[in-house]
Amino acid sequence: MTVSNEIVQEPLWLAMEKKIAEHASEDSTGSNLEKMIHTIAAELDQSGYRVSTYGGNLLRLRWAMDEKNKNGKPLMQDLNAAIQKLTFEDVENTKMAAARIKNSLGVSWPKIKEADRQPVILEMVEKVRLGFLVNRAKEKPESEGIRYLISCDVSPEVIVESLGITQERYNQETAAIEAEKKEKSRVQALFDAVADKPDAERIKHLIMKNVSDALIIEIAGTDQNGVDEVKKSMEEELKEQKRREEEEAAKKAAAAAGPPLEDISMEDRLKHIESIRDIMDLCDKEDDIRKMCEQSKVPKCLVDIAVSEPDKLDELEAEAEAS
Repeated sequence: MTVSNEIVQEPLWLAMEKKIAEHASEDSTGSNLEKMIHTIAAELDQSGYRVSTYGGNLLRLRWAMDEKNKNGKPLMQDLNAAIQKLTFEDVENTKMAAARIKNSLGVSWPKIKEADRQPVILEMVEKVRLGFLVNRAKEKPESEGIRYLISCDVSPEVIVESLGITQERYNQETAAIEAEKKEKSRVQALFDAVADKPDAERIKHLIMKNVSDALIIEIAGTDQNGVDEVKKSMEEELKEQKRREEEEAAKKAAAAAGPPLEDISMEDRLKHIESIRDIMDLCDKEDDIRKMCEQSKVPKCLVDIAVSEPDKLDELEAEAEAS
């Protein structure tokens, strides 16, 4: 069951038992019984419950008081004591734990077995479980704590509130989890695609597809030594792969940077400088300026000058205008 912060209206029987507990130190036997019943009924009326003017509810209160006097203490005393004794192992199955409490208390408090009592006991048990879960999560690094509560089906709003994190931080973690799931699915598909190959070749296939060692170990059912042995056997291939990747990255970086200053025509230079000035009128932070210039396809060489040597940018503009 997902744990959430959803507010459930307190049932009348529970409100009655709490009021009885509040007055536990006062004499409610003999001639004082009726007075106490009407005192509690009036207080429940003030809390929005219809007791004094509704015979059925007044009778329910009378039965609850009779049980309290019979046992010599309020029900809440025994119920709270039972809840406080719960261990983490007890609440791993909240429904079973609630059933045990109901059956145990039912010997002295028969009405606790009635159907309308059971959801309240279950909710109390679930709150205890949530407390244990949150405490365990707080003992872990933040990322692990968030993931632990997610795995325990704790709702997002409870995780955010109980761990004192922002919704944005929670969203970052869930996005990371989703990305990991997608990557794992990709790797599984790659591994399955070479199902007819020997294990070493299947591992090699994953290595060449830039799969992390951790995922190779998980998907291929091997260990770090198994991965290292395959890597050792393909050292030259890995070096060549790295060289190609670096070469490709350099090409992309060069393409993104645009042409060098000497290759930019005077007409294009003026257009780019005008774009830079428009962007600098909108923002003054270097990161923002660079990002917007990149989106506008302004050559990096001109952007570098604009943010580090603005006077030189004026000179370049004057030179272009004079040509």
